[in-house]
Amino acid sequence: MTVYSALAHASVHVPLGRQTVAQAEDRFRAHNPGITLTPGVLRHMYGLLERTVAPADEQPSDLAAQAARNLFDEHGTAPGDIDLLLFAGILADMEEPATAHVVAAKLGLGCPVFDLKNACNGVLNALEVADAFIRSGQYRRILVTTAEVSTRESRWSLDDAADVLHALPSLSTGDMGSAVLVEAAEKPGILGSRFFANSWGWQAATLPNPYAQHRTLGHLRIDSAELVASFDGMPEKVRGALHDFGVKPGDLDLVCIHQPSVAFTKVACDWVGVDPAQIVSTFPTHGNVATNTLPLQLTTALKTGRLRRGDLVGLFGFASGASSGLLLCEW
Repeated sequence: MTVYSALAHASVHVPLGRQTVAQAEDRFRAHNPGITLTPGVLRHMYGLLERTVAPADEQPSDLAAQAARNLFDEHGTAPGDIDLLLFAGILADMEEPATAHVVAAKLGLGCPVFDLKNACNGVLNALEVADAFIRSGQYRRILVTTAEVSTRESRWSLDDAADVLHALPSLSTGDMGSAVLVEAAEKPGILGSRFFANSWGWQAATLPNPYAQHRTLGHLRIDSAELVASFDGMPEKVRGALHDFGVKPGDLDLVCIHQPSVAFTKVACDWVGVDPAQIVSTFPTHGNVATNTLPLQLTTALKTGRLRRGDLVGLFGFASGASSGLLLCEW
């Protein structure tokens, strides 16, 4: 019998902490008295109102594990039912072992685990891997987890005022944990996926590994114009992939797309050819939650009734590197 895979459920853990744009801007000014920062610049440039902030003592594994517990409770899945756990976050508890082990230990799981990383497309790639594993018959139930504590990478102090535009995006990130359950199914749930890369554009957005910098923490640096340019040619490829699947943008009941800012979200919608009304806007009140962005949109759509069984969903990812991807599924 042919085995297919399907997305069974998605859940998130949203930290209770909040930081408004005014609070972020005030802190930045206090650390850089010689730099003029116009009030409301974060809202004007990125469309941000406030961002989520995790407690200082919580690690990515804590956020991911809590999101998984939420999923177990909501979906009625027992931890012992999971055959494989993946962790797809950008940030991790430590370099070794894989953070997936830490998440699994906190959940009491005894299944195989491993980490998978590809900037903000980590979860999308993890779903691709989960689909392949399930269709091959190796596993029947895979839990994809992720978490970010990106606010800790905010650049509050600058050595050079000319670097301010590269630092401001770090003030728009948000913390969160997510979990997505992928299960074996008798009919196709995940209909297909396609991924593309322009690796020559990797320098547009970087967070250096501290171990490679002799234990000196690197700074998150994002050149927004260079980052957008690094996606050259990808929009056409993504639209072409959608066409190859025989799907038009208007056929999609829900569109989940990476949201690093309101402006970029609009650009990405135009790239894909979808109406912004087809998406669930999450950036303004959460910030750029990186790998959590797609699970957050799925979860929000589920809780608000915008996503129902049988709906056709398009998941679109754009990440530094640069990489882009598309995964189609019938919910």
